[in-house]
Amino acid sequence: MPTATAREPHFVVGDWQSTAFSTGPADRERAEAGIAAAYAAAGLPAPERYVWVPSPARGAVAAAVLAGHGDALAAAGLGELVAQARADLVGTDAGASVLAKVRTRPWEAERTAACSEQGPEQWPRVWSETGGLLWNQVQALVTRVRGAIGELPDGDRAEEAGALLRGATLDAVLGQHDAPWLALFETLGRLDGPLAGLAEAARSSGWWWPYERLVILSERPSELHRDEPGRLHRGDGPALAYPDGFALHSWRGMPIPPDFVDSLTNLTPARISSEENAELRRVMLEIFGYDRYLAETGARPVHRDETGVLWSIELPGDEPVVMVEVVNSTPEPDGTRRTYYLRVPPDTRTARAGVAWTFGVDESDYHPEKQT
Repeated sequence: MPTATAREPHFVVGDWQSTAFSTGPADRERAEAGIAAAYAAAGLPAPERYVWVPSPARGAVAAAVLAGHGDALAAAGLGELVAQARADLVGTDAGASVLAKVRTRPWEAERTAACSEQGPEQWPRVWSETGGLLWNQVQALVTRVRGAIGELPDGDRAEEAGALLRGATLDAVLGQHDAPWLALFETLGRLDGPLAGLAEAARSSGWWWPYERLVILSERPSELHRDEPGRLHRGDGPALAYPDGFALHSWRGMPIPPDFVDSLTNLTPARISSEENAELRRVMLEIFGYDRYLAETGARPVHRDETGVLWSIELPGDEPVVMVEVVNSTPEPDGTRRTYYLRVPPDTRTARAGVAWTFGVDESDYHPEKQT
């Protein structure tokens, strides 16, 4: 049953959002205490040993080594990471994984009870007001981390080793990245029971792997950079980085090579057009500037009316980039008016339709009293 500790959803969601995207060293003592409590709630003795690693990548390698896959990883170019994992794990018999007992079963029991208690009408509403507000951003981050871990291997056995590492990530408790569901459970007052230890560990650390006598725990990121919609984004370094150098480079949520932005110092329209990777080409366009690209390529507008100007950039092997050019009706302090280029769906045919789409209405329903 829920307890009296339930709080207003917006406060809970704000706290768990901060947890999900927090950076800096883990609170190791607090995390270990939380895990011990989770083991006790599952009827298990506390772990004999806690092995801390600097990133989920190192944790996945260690978990794969415990599963007997060290030689396969070493053959795929990860010999140094395998050696580090073996050194970290020496001296303790980890025993079998207890993920199901510590996290999966109590989690499912609380979720089933909460769903039954709320009923089919209330359950979707409660989720949308709590965990649903965090799910897309957090899950996108988890998916990117898992993908990057699977891409660590190289060479002839890279595919096999990558699958082993991705499998190892599925055996982890996600720690801070369990925030969406923990926000739901706390809103319903369900964090004072079997999930209390899991919540405490989530507030204090990154991903972790539970075994009978040993737990592998990962540090939180040392850096995290996101744009306004919450996507991983940075042009002058990794958007997500861990203390050991494991990192993700991203531009507005799109994966990019580590040195990609630095390589664009002498960017030209010809180079943009010749880029074969459609996603990277879109990044190049944004960095170069849509207005500059239109001017230097001599592009002509597709449509013009009182709402703005519709432009289309044709790209080989990709759908066109269609934008509507609008002028802000409110002048800047110096009296000038700022021009904006707004991306719209590629099948947009008129400027009015493009502007209407940005407001979430049909062209026939767009009748502004004043253009803004």
